[in-house]
Amino acid sequence: MAQVPRQGEPSTRPVAANPRAPGNGDGRSGTAVITRTKPRTKRPNLYRVLLLNDDYTPMEFVVHVVERFFNKSREDATRIMLHVHQNGVGECGIFTYEVAETKVTQVMDFARKHQHPLQCVMEKK
Repeated sequence: MAQVPRQGEPSTRPVAANPRAPGNGDGRSGTAVITRTKPRTKRPNLYRVLLLNDDYTPMEFVVHVVERFFNKSREDATRIMLHVHQNGVGECGIFTYEVAETKVTQVMDFARKHQHPLQCVMEKK
């Protein structure tokens, strides 16, 4: 009896064919090669989390948000805030869908709680 490989192990070991299977006795050897391939996992899609500029949210609040929710240093948070201020939009990070969605929700809830119209969105990279 042929040994079946463990899950995830490729096998090129010949396995005896069923003697009652059609086609035996026609000159073929009666063996077959079974190969198992390990399934490849697909990389998850990534999403950019963006802050949008507005005329009302204080710059210091934006710096605080970037530090708190995106774990950026004071210098990096200030640089991102200035980019948002000058260009209308700025990237805070790139994450998987679930993480990006959570960050957007956290930032929006925090901004509303502090009565600021700051907008945070995500887009597929």
